[in-house]
Amino acid sequence: MDDLIPIFMKIGLSEQKAKDTAKNKKLAPTLESVIDEAKVRESGCDKDIGNLLYNIASTITKEAQPHRTYIVNKITNGDLKTTDQVAAAIKFVEDLDTIDESAFNDASGVGVVTTADDIKQAISDYIELNKENIVANRYKTLGPSLAAARKLPSIRWADGGLTKTELEAQYLALLGPKDERDVPQKKKKEPKAKKTAAASTATASVAAEEEKQDPTKMFFEGELAKLHKPGGNKQIKPELMEQHLKTTGGKVMTRFPPEPNGYLHIGHAKAINVSFGYAKAYDGLCYLRYDDTNPEAEEEKYFTSILETVRWLGFEPWKITYSSDYFQQLYDLAIQLIKSGHAYTCQCTGEEIHAARGGDEGGPRVACAHRERPMEETLDQFIKMKEGGYKEGEITLRMKMDLENGNPQFWDLIAYRVLYTPHHRTGSQWCIYPTYDYTHCLVDSFENITHSLCTTEFRQSRESYYWLVDALQVYKPVQWEYGRLNVTNTIMSKRKILNMVNNGHVHDWDDPRLYTLVGIRRRGVPPQAINNFVLELGVTTNKTVIDVLRFDAKTREILDNMTPRLMAITDPLKVVLTNLPDDYIEQVVVPNKPRDPSMGEVKVPFTKVLYIDRSDFREQDSKDFYRLAPGKSVGLLHLKHPIHIVDIKKDDQGKVQELVCEYENNVTFKKPKTYIHWVAESPEHNSPVKLDEVRLYQALFKHDNPDRAEGGYIKDINENSLEIVKGAIANVGIYDHIADWIKTTGGKDKESMRWQFVRTGYFCLDWDSEIDMELAKQGNIKDALRRLVVNRTVTLKEDTGKSS
Repeated sequence: MDDLIPIFMKIGLSEQKAKDTAKNKKLAPTLESVIDEAKVRESGCDKDIGNLLYNIASTITKEAQPHRTYIVNKITNGDLKTTDQVAAAIKFVEDLDTIDESAFNDASGVGVVTTADDIKQAISDYIELNKENIVANRYKTLGPSLAAARKLPSIRWADGGLTKTELEAQYLALLGPKDERDVPQKKKKEPKAKKTAAASTATASVAAEEEKQDPTKMFFEGELAKLHKPGGNKQIKPELMEQHLKTTGGKVMTRFPPEPNGYLHIGHAKAINVSFGYAKAYDGLCYLRYDDTNPEAEEEKYFTSILETVRWLGFEPWKITYSSDYFQQLYDLAIQLIKSGHAYTCQCTGEEIHAARGGDEGGPRVACAHRERPMEETLDQFIKMKEGGYKEGEITLRMKMDLENGNPQFWDLIAYRVLYTPHHRTGSQWCIYPTYDYTHCLVDSFENITHSLCTTEFRQSRESYYWLVDALQVYKPVQWEYGRLNVTNTIMSKRKILNMVNNGHVHDWDDPRLYTLVGIRRRGVPPQAINNFVLELGVTTNKTVIDVLRFDAKTREILDNMTPRLMAITDPLKVVLTNLPDDYIEQVVVPNKPRDPSMGEVKVPFTKVLYIDRSDFREQDSKDFYRLAPGKSVGLLHLKHPIHIVDIKKDDQGKVQELVCEYENNVTFKKPKTYIHWVAESPEHNSPVKLDEVRLYQALFKHDNPDRAEGGYIKDINENSLEIVKGAIANVGIYDHIADWIKTTGGKDKESMRWQFVRTGYFCLDWDSEIDMELAKQGNIKDALRRLVVNRTVTLKEDTGKSS
């Protein structure tokens, strides 16, 4: 497998994609054959051609296989330039014995040249023709428009990625960035008849409960509901099930088995919820099991982070185990496998193993020269492997499976390899390590797992999983696969994230712009939002790619119900109320959440001098601006009277520095059209409170699929994804909020101190904040706050029906 990685990289595959492809027992030999047909094994090729070679290897049908070499030649000589052309070529040759070149060229667009200007013009014409519908329905039309654009005769053979990029660019130019109008909204039920106030309240309460989704219902419907009950999975020997049920008491047993070679991302949140959630739904138990069989890639920080993340999401493992806990047991079973004639030591090179599996031509499989090695000799060599008698790569232990089976997972998989790397937990005790294909199913068996839940890329492994446990006559769990979760506008590849970290595009793996779970956490997203988001999507066997706006909407929904409101100002503008005395102080009661007394309240000072946000003032008024402007009154949140401007003071450069206003406390009250937030100046109350940094995060990438952007994902990074604001202020309610948070949490998990900054967005305390916890716990909050740094979690949901 490792020998294939540099070959795949020579055709332009990234290192990670090359590794993933090499692990794919079905795709890897096909791609290797295609590379040899293209005669680029040694020389390599341009990435564009390499992508097409990868495409044909991964998409060619059984019917088109006899003509694969012909299509590969068409790719390498430049006749086929896009994946659409390759798809058309495959379809054209499926029912043919011989190929008419002229007809082939017509069917697959050979010789048709489509320039970037052609694409731009065709998309422009399409949008102009459909502009009314696109403007009315916005980004809901993007998918249908892309499908229609790819069928336009003038760009039928254009590169699909370029067409998509151009369409997205023209949508962006026409509509602006996606906003709340582009998030699917739940339909609200209209009341059938007018009722009394009490009856209406009761009805609304019932309706709200009906609307509220049960986050566990996915485990009792669809495919998950059809899974077997404990005891329902047949065994090769009945006594295996008897012993299993005796050990487990008939409970559901699941496991979450991450590799401790990196940080978890949002896709892992689905795996965690499925494995832990299924066990919980059926009153079962779930292990956290570290799959630590590759000591070269494992580090302590990954073990620690994985456990912290699982607990942060609200799950507590029944037991924490490691595959390495079972190294001796796995070794003993390997001995048993050898003695039963189901394993042999193999001294073939990687190239020889590949050739025996059909080679580049996908020919007939032949048995390894060592396959019939006497059991005694195999046993002796395997013991010597354990004792350090061989070099790395010199020998492996392979399982004697079924070479005639069409599933590559049966082609005598490797069970053990020699590796002289100290292990994180076992040190230098072992110099042979079991492979995933050997380890995973057996450890599932040891731990009496009833439902081995995994993603669909392991579908082919299911049969080999069953083969091994039956060959050893041990308890057999059931494996079931579901589709992975992916989110738009982000990158989850560990290699690519590391590249961004090393080159300073992001600060580290916990950068709040990333969709690593540690990054999402630092941005202030509550674990409930992640769990509910995953559970409401449900579980299917399809790969899921979800618009990030849906995730943001779920985050807002959760934050709206749990965060206190805080008047904070990012760009303060001084206001002096000239008709109030210099020593005027009024204590104003401000609810932490309007219309929800259970959230409590705070008192803030109102004085002659206060600050408003500069965006709430315009020197030149307009009809659609309802905030502060000359000749117009505006309300101040939580105060009885509005204010109006009497004078504007500017500096030498003409920038407004101060607004001289009057507080309309002697005027007959007239309700203003809008209210703005404010923070008063009151040294004795230590108001305003300084916010050292406000970090405003936006999407890290410009496009839904950064990998498909022109120039690749690095070129797609949004240079405006982080704005650091200094000089922001907040009212003194922040002292009470932080004091309550410290009392509740002991000052742990800073990101759990969250607010809604009124009319601005949802924010949390960043980990860079500095708080003297000893002073804080003594009640001296003001002096305890040494440095306050806050992160914007998500913007407020905008009311697109109103002007501001």
